Amino acid sequence: MTRFTRILPAALALLTLFALPVRAAVDIQTVTSPGGITAWLVQEENIPFTALEIRFRGGTSLDAPDKSGAVNLMTALIEEGTGDLDAQGFAAARDSLAASFGFASDSDTVGVSAQFLTENRDQAIDLLRQAITAPRFDADAIERVRGQVLAGLRSDAKDPDAIAGDMFRQKAFGDHPYARDGSGTLDSVAALTRDDLLAAHRATLARDRVFVAAAGDISPEELGLLLDTLLGGLPETGAPQIGRAEVALTGGLTVEPFPGPQSVILFGHSGIKRDDPDFFAATILNEVLGGGGFSARLMTEVREKRGLTYGIGTSLVGYDHAELVMGQTAVGNARVAEAVQVIRDEWARIATTGISAEELAATKTYLTGSYPLRFDGNGPLATIMVNMQLIGLPPDYPKTRNDKVNAVTAEDVQRVAKTLFRPDDLRFIVVGEPDGLDSSD
Repeated sequence: MTRFTRILPAALALLTLFALPVRAAVDIQTVTSPGGITAWLVQEENIPFTALEIRFRGGTSLDAPDKSGAVNLMTALIEEGTGDLDAQGFAAARDSLAASFGFASDSDTVGVSAQFLTENRDQAIDLLRQAITAPRFDADAIERVRGQVLAGLRSDAKDPDAIAGDMFRQKAFGDHPYARDGSGTLDSVAALTRDDLLAAHRATLARDRVFVAAAGDISPEELGLLLDTLLGGLPETGAPQIGRAEVALTGGLTVEPFPGPQSVILFGHSGIKRDDPDFFAATILNEVLGGGGFSARLMTEVREKRGLTYGIGTSLVGYDHAELVMGQTAVGNARVAEAVQVIRDEWARIATTGISAEELAATKTYLTGSYPLRFDGNGPLATIMVNMQLIGLPPDYPKTRNDKVNAVTAEDVQRVAKTLFRPDDLRFIVVGEPDGLDSSD
């Protein structure tokens, strides 16, 4: 996985989520527990198995400036023991139930994933409850996981993709928490104490910021009781959420020397909000320009016609508090300047002339037909539903989404193209040894 994907928040699921197919069998129910916790549910009784996805809004962006990496390290330690179970005991108890638990964090969320058999549901939820509400944070586990995080940071320091991602974030977000690497720094992670991890736990795992989705063999009534059992012991409130990030990117080029035969290139500027009425038009435009398919303009111009790269793509990136349009590629050092110019030219072309009627029709077909993300299991379905909640989509979105894509007109895309793509605002971050290419600022 490249750093380009790693710097994106959980809400980058917005891009794949936007491609959800309409499937009549998806009937999303809203469930409210007796204790007032809300969740979305797709009940499927054919297989005695349930997938549960939980997200706590806030994530690593809630780290105090002098405690960078605390939320990341805390999240990694949740499964390292609880109650009278140490790390090995917890793993053995989980495995004995044929359950699967996962814990992760990014800039905007702390995530918990669970999958369990119906016959073991109560025991699995009790074990997960203990882990979420009362992780042990044993000293030996802290040092072991800290060592893993530090090893990752040292590796990132030698990875051009990671370096480019760090630089892009810092250019984009300045003093905002999004500018920081959620994993922390070598110094900050080394200095974290158990008290810091307990504080990070209290700050992020609270009921005032939780989103839940379940798919599988569980009724609304059963899910309601499960929610109170699992989450009722968490604090009512956590740390204040961060404020809006004003994207600070300006047009220009930044070159960071790094030895190697090719250079990594990140490029982009501010984007469009998910709830903007023009978001569907923007998604079509992005797909035409650099959505990742071989028919995308950038792929055609940069790879197919000129052979400058193996791959290039762009994305509409949605954080909770900021939006970007950005892309990535890697090019041999001798031809980086040429690639940068082609990208600029294509950015300007779509802004000036928009897209053709043929491109519009083909992209609509692609988004509503051949490109859809499949509802291919309880796990993916639960993940889709929790991400829908995070970005503010209604439960009936899978049934209405295709109509909204098809409603985009030629006039819409031409109008949006002129404001969404701004070649003069493009910031390029180049990490490598590009021939004849120097920073412009």
